Amino acid sequence: MRDLLITGARLLDPATGLDGPGDLLVRDGAIADLGPGLAAPEGAEVVDAGGACLAPGLVDMRAHLGEPGAEHRETIASAAAAAAAGGITTLCVLPDTDPAIDDPALLSFMFRRGEATGSVTLLPYGAATVGCAGKELAELGLLHEAGAIAFTDGAHAIGNARTMRLALSYARAFGAFIVQHPEDPTLAAGGAATEGELATRLGLPGIPPAAEAMMVARDIALARLTGGHVHFAHVSTGAALDLIRAAKAEGLLVTADTAPPYFDLNETAIGDYRTYAKLSPPLRTEADRQAVVAALADGTIDAIASDHQPRDADDKRLPFAQAEAGGAGLATLLGVTLARVHGGDLSMNQALAMLTCRPAALLGLACGRLARGAPADLLMFHPQRGWKVEAGKLPGKAQNSPFDGRALEGRVLGTWKAGRRVFGA
Repeated sequence: MRDLLITGARLLDPATGLDGPGDLLVRDGAIADLGPGLAAPEGAEVVDAGGACLAPGLVDMRAHLGEPGAEHRETIASAAAAAAAGGITTLCVLPDTDPAIDDPALLSFMFRRGEATGSVTLLPYGAATVGCAGKELAELGLLHEAGAIAFTDGAHAIGNARTMRLALSYARAFGAFIVQHPEDPTLAAGGAATEGELATRLGLPGIPPAAEAMMVARDIALARLTGGHVHFAHVSTGAALDLIRAAKAEGLLVTADTAPPYFDLNETAIGDYRTYAKLSPPLRTEADRQAVVAALADGTIDAIASDHQPRDADDKRLPFAQAEAGGAGLATLLGVTLARVHGGDLSMNQALAMLTCRPAALLGLACGRLARGAPADLLMFHPQRGWKVEAGKLPGKAQNSPFDGRALEGRVLGTWKAGRRVFGA
């Protein structure tokens, strides 16, 4: 592989706070040097960034894929293409597939399929319980040895407190953590939208926001009891975030992520039964959306994940209450996050940190930063260049974007994996 020199870039490294003009040299798949005025080695490929931003490739710590079991919704190859177009170079995939990733052989299958794409590092979670059914613990030790990055039942809450206690205790023994879908399943059963005036007016069965805070409170208590590490996924309510903030202040091993719909949209996005905006957890009130934005700004939230959940047309072309929940999110992860930068809620490096170095540090990964010797997983983007989200024209199979029709500022111009260009606009 030839050396690569990217010149005339705005270098952004949230891990160190770097934000300034410069060049970056890639050699043998790693960052060899960075800074202003680098000379091109003989025979090197030279790319002129033209003042565009150059940052670490995004680390998406939460994505559902169709494969195995629902390849008609999304395959690993199609998700990898969408990820590259979205600037994502590391993709952490959930285990509630069919079959569930509760066996080391299935982990190996996922690693091989990810490696075959050549464009993304695919890192699977291990199932916390057999079949992600919430009853019997999976073989966490064997899954950890096989490379599981953490344990979760994906979109299924671990509802049994004793099971969750055991999972936290066992995971702690080898330095891993449990990712929880924070929603009391008995309160959420049959619900389609956030309980309140809008759901009542539309005649939709409601999910009380307290279902999230109740599960968060329980699992914080279990983290305190076991000394284990619990990570709350796609947190969407101010009440839950207050609990997480207090638990962190107490010094407990509690972390959290959220997803772009929960800081960019509120419950009104479901409009007149707009099923692309039916998500799990459901979109919340404007007050909750603002609470999520505040938690991003003050560091309560550790990461922003795409929460990509592919659905096909048949899943969504149903009455709202019967339609499947979930939204495509790989291609829009950067653009929607940058809306909070343009709106003045976050600095550029604050936003990028939650997409790169912070999830990487949480997962114990070497990526997510611009540093000599680090993997040359790179993202080039123009923060002001506009584009429109159009379902049917997004990369990958999944087109069920809750942001369909949304105008965004922030276009990916190029993505490199280990120094090899895997996407170019």
